Amino acid sequence: MRTTLRISRAAAVFTAVGALALTGCSDDGGGGKSKSDKSSGNGKQSSSVTLPKLDGEKLSVAAVWTGAEQANFVKVLKEFENRTGAEVTFVPAQDPIVNFLGTKIAGGQPPDVAMIPQVGAIQQAAQKKWAKPVGDEAKAQLAKNYSKVWQDLGAVDGTQYGVYFKAANKSLIWYNAKAFENAGAAEPKTWKDFLKTAETVSASGVTPVSVGGADGWTLTDWFENVYLSQAGPEKYDQLAQHKIKWTDPSVKAALTTLAELFGKPSLIAGGADGALQTEFPASVTQTFTGGDQPKAAMVYEGDFVSVNIAQTKAKIGTDAKVFPFPAVGAESPVVTGGDAAVALKDGKGAQALLTWLASTDAAQIMAEQGGFISPNKALDAAAYPNEVQRTMAKALVAAGDSVRFDMSDQAPQSFGGTPGKGEWKTLQDFLKNPKDIAGTQAKLESDAAKAYKS
Repeated sequence: MRTTLRISRAAAVFTAVGALALTGCSDDGGGGKSKSDKSSGNGKQSSSVTLPKLDGEKLSVAAVWTGAEQANFVKVLKEFENRTGAEVTFVPAQDPIVNFLGTKIAGGQPPDVAMIPQVGAIQQAAQKKWAKPVGDEAKAQLAKNYSKVWQDLGAVDGTQYGVYFKAANKSLIWYNAKAFENAGAAEPKTWKDFLKTAETVSASGVTPVSVGGADGWTLTDWFENVYLSQAGPEKYDQLAQHKIKWTDPSVKAALTTLAELFGKPSLIAGGADGALQTEFPASVTQTFTGGDQPKAAMVYEGDFVSVNIAQTKAKIGTDAKVFPFPAVGAESPVVTGGDAAVALKDGKGAQALLTWLASTDAAQIMAEQGGFISPNKALDAAAYPNEVQRTMAKALVAAGDSVRFDMSDQAPQSFGGTPGKGEWKTLQDFLKNPKDIAGTQAKLESDAAKAYKS
């Protein structure tokens, strides 16, 4: 789930996010109801969308979501069942989802709808004739509730295939407030200050940074934040489209910057080897457990980190706080991601589900659970359970059509979205050996050239 947005007042917005986190929020982002007068999940909510009766119809929805994220999404599906009479089954998928779906389709059992987390994967599904065009009712919801850019991101050659249900701000550093306090550390605003803060925390006896290197996508996000801030949006767009090569000097500069962190094992929980064995959820929970001696003081990732924090005793805004990804260049970057619903079967039920997921009502149910941001501009920000998430959501909506999708998700999935291959694997190798910048660039370019040609 990864997109990139640039807004002129990004620095001000995310300074506000950090300030709001410092003031404390009574809700922890992992649950709780909003102040909205609508109730969710009980079939009695006043409706902003008309759905057909689907009594007795059975539908399936595939997604790579697990744990709390899956449980929260199932609440959205339950409300669809309440309103339509359909029966919906959640099907756990694996990355890369295109391969998973290909297996299901080859076996004659595709899900009715799949939640696809990469633009490139949507394009592949359309090219393979798996994806079914979005119907008029869902398109009407999109036109009413979404900026044009979010509609365009779900379209292939002018035909709408995807309904973006979830977005995420992925330019945030979450930190253990007690560890910072004990170290006498302050929130950094620049990359240089970030490294100094890491050294300060390290000197206090706590390893500063947790990296979920077992999941290659987290490393692509580290790179993209550094690259966007340092090289700028024009270069970012060129690299995302492979109009410049990964051997470009701008890539060397970004990897050199990233090596300032990755090249110091003492700054990373478990060193490179430990990071490469740490999956994303554990990278978060180990930052907010252990009392005064957590395994790490900081962890980088998006707003959805709050779902994992909710699995600990830490409270967002008091124990767990947040600051914007530090500026490497003139401005802090803002990277976001998204998951789109795509119909893989023709039929009234699949189209009704797309219509539902494009509605404000569906977005509200998921928003109330925390760990979620909707690209739906009609959603009342009061639906979010705390001020930190409300501010992040408002920033996303305020960006409007200036959103750019995450670089690795724009790439063919074989390069930007496959475990053990392409960018994921090469950046894992780079984490292990950050001195080999030239070799990393050469491997990235070799894999990208093959992927973009296929």
